[in-house]
Amino acid sequence: MGASATSLTVGIVGLGLIGGSFARGYRAHGACVYAYDPDQDTMGAARIETIAGTLDDDTIPACDLIVLAAYPDACLGWLREHAKVLGACSSADEKRGPLVVDTAGVKTAICSEAFRLAFDYGFSFLGAHPMAGTEHSGFAHARADLFCGAPMVLTPPPCGDMDRLELLDRAHTLLEPLGFGSYSVTTPEAHDEVIAFTSQLAHVVSNAYVKSPTAQVHHGFSAGSYRDLTRVAHLNASMWAELMCDDAENLSREIGWLIDALAAYRDALDANDRDRLRMLLAEGDRIKRSLDDGDMNE
Repeated sequence: MGASATSLTVGIVGLGLIGGSFARGYRAHGACVYAYDPDQDTMGAARIETIAGTLDDDTIPACDLIVLAAYPDACLGWLREHAKVLGACSSADEKRGPLVVDTAGVKTAICSEAFRLAFDYGFSFLGAHPMAGTEHSGFAHARADLFCGAPMVLTPPPCGDMDRLELLDRAHTLLEPLGFGSYSVTTPEAHDEVIAFTSQLAHVVSNAYVKSPTAQVHHGFSAGSYRDLTRVAHLNASMWAELMCDDAENLSREIGWLIDALAAYRDALDANDRDRLRMLLAEGDRIKRSLDDGDMNE
């Protein structure tokens, strides 16, 4: 049985699309929500119907859950600044103080330091990555139902089996009001290897695709294929540059594999080798069908 959201107090750091959706989601289920965002216009908009006040040293001890939903460097900066108060309320409070999770698209860069801070100061931290979003950003696009049915990836700290299970159970209970469809548990390193392919590479490809000169004359000649491939070309450049640099080795490897695959298609075209091109296309089709079959069997 999950916790009733009406009994929860939740703190949010960063009120962009993800943080704003956490805030609106919990508020829609009756939770008390505090938040911090450096943009005062965003804070003003959130105060109208979403948040009860500012997340600071006075309100942190009241929180059951704190969600770090800013850029990775900003998440770590906030955690360093507030590690002492988090530790103090965790040691003094029978509720064990707030559970802190982050929502960044990379995990190793954040978790390596966050795990150490949590251990040194005595508070609970768990890496998390909600697999949901849109091509839009900002609090104005945040939705209370953004996470309904979405997968959530959790990266717990290295600890004993019982402590790990207790931490994951606590996270499931606190996150339940938002309606996540499934939970996966992995290491920060394994998360970053896969996410370089499933998310970061897709954004790079989409962003690079529209740099073709032909994109300027696509109107009237494009339909679903163009829309699908260009959907995430529109992005928050500062955020994605930080995420990609934090996962540079994995993403660079994925880009290298893609370049090699594209070169094979180009070589077949330059040689007018229809049989070779057909084999390459059939190979990709076969792999995709196999992946789809595996998804259906999960």
